[in-house]
Amino acid sequence: QVQLVESGGGLVQPGGSLRLSCAASGIIVRINAMGWYRQAPGKQRELVALMNSGGSTNYADSVKGRFTISRNDAKNTVYLQMNSLKPEDTAVYYCNSGGVDGSWGQGTQVTVSS
Repeated sequence: QVQLVESGGGLVQPGGSLRLSCAASGIIVRINAMGWYRQAPGKQRELVALMNSGGSTNYADSVKGRFTISRNDAKNTVYLQMNSLKPEDTAVYYCNSGGVDGSWGQGTQVTVSS
């Protein structure tokens, strides 16, 4: 059974930083495509960042240069480092394995506000 547990969300001022963590069990993140998605109120869920098994990454245009996806194979954990946060980054952030038909975490709220 796959379980993805996100943590690290919170309230941050514009320009600030947060690091989200996704602790995985039931899968090996090193050999799976792992992603971060987000859903803002009234909007559809969107892909933020993706890392494939080879370590290649992909980012939404809106976060390129500000967000970085990474993983720690020893901890079987995926991270999303978010810098220069903007109010429009406010959303619930979800960890994902295997694409939209795969496994999802419960989400962690990120609020960017002064």
